Amino acid sequence: MFNRQSTMLMKILITVENLVMDGVKRAATVLGNALTSQAEVAFYSLAQPRSFYELSAPLITARRPASATVLNYFGADPLTVYAPQIDDLLTTIGSGAYDAVILPGGLLTSFAPAIKQRFPRVNVIAWMHNNVDIYLNQYYVQMQDELVAGLLAADTVVTLTDYDWEGYSRFNAHTVKFYNPPTMQAHGQQADLAQHIIAYTGRIDLQHKGLDYLLTVARALPDDWQIAVAGTGPEDQLATFNRLMAELDVRDRIIYRGALKDTELRAHYQQASVFMMTSRWEGMPLVMGEAMTMGLPIVSMWNTGSAEYLQGGQYGVLTPARDVNALITGLMPLLTDFDCRAEYAARARQRSHDFTLSKIVRQWLALLNRQYVPQTVVESNWPADLSSGGH
Repeated sequence: MFNRQSTMLMKILITVENLVMDGVKRAATVLGNALTSQAEVAFYSLAQPRSFYELSAPLITARRPASATVLNYFGADPLTVYAPQIDDLLTTIGSGAYDAVILPGGLLTSFAPAIKQRFPRVNVIAWMHNNVDIYLNQYYVQMQDELVAGLLAADTVVTLTDYDWEGYSRFNAHTVKFYNPPTMQAHGQQADLAQHIIAYTGRIDLQHKGLDYLLTVARALPDDWQIAVAGTGPEDQLATFNRLMAELDVRDRIIYRGALKDTELRAHYQQASVFMMTSRWEGMPLVMGEAMTMGLPIVSMWNTGSAEYLQGGQYGVLTPARDVNALITGLMPLLTDFDCRAEYAARARQRSHDFTLSKIVRQWLALLNRQYVPQTVVESNWPADLSSGGH
């Protein structure tokens, strides 16, 4: 049973489409759970509560829930398709007297105008988890107008990288960059750099995650190295992944572990000595932060998320985008030289200290309370007083 705290605490509602295994939902639940010590938090799900993650706050489901088979909605006319769930959300906000509502991702951000129209005093925060170009021109292209309207209506837009801060600032001057909360703690455990295993963690999505590149890298590995894959995906993507493994004759180079969490996911990192990312695009991938926390040296193709983590190659090996030969060239020194792995592992651990949960919670609390805290914002684009209004 959840402890009911004083009604004087700020009341925060964190919305999600559902609570399946997904980076956006994972970040939302980690943040929400952490905020419960200093605020009265609840989660609101559009779909039935089949939660992959443990929750430390109550979960409210739309009275007329959306289909649980739609993991992420990228279609057209979201305000019509989700009209019952929006109406239920507005009822929940009113009856619960919430002070702030957090809207992660594009679909939920499109609800911001309706919330602000009904509850102008509620602090509405849009939380953008992916690259601005991908959100506007690919994922949410069919609802681009509604997404932009949501960005304009939100009191603040939270982004993850410098690139996305600049991109989303075009729509809302109250745009900040906060890193995602860490989703794994080391607890004194670190990766075994003597293992000849490269870790990959992520959804099985050939185009987005660049798994065609990953399998090409597998062909080039020394005979005693393998890639351990943690993650799952839609049946058609898994079928394509398996077909490509067979075509490239790399089944013996791939250890497929499926979806992992908690102890099993920690072991996945501990039993590797390099973490590799091949994504064509990313927001700021939680899995790279996890690998850094566990002391894994990082090698990644360039995307805006890996560039933010690695800071131009300072904290890991960053190779040109979509160039698999360059990735192989950048990876090989890590495979052949233990000292090289140890050096980049130390850099990764150093960078992981920038993603402490206490710091990120302080940033969010300041934002939720409409307080200006200079070190938590991109200073050039914030007014002196968050309550001054206007975009």
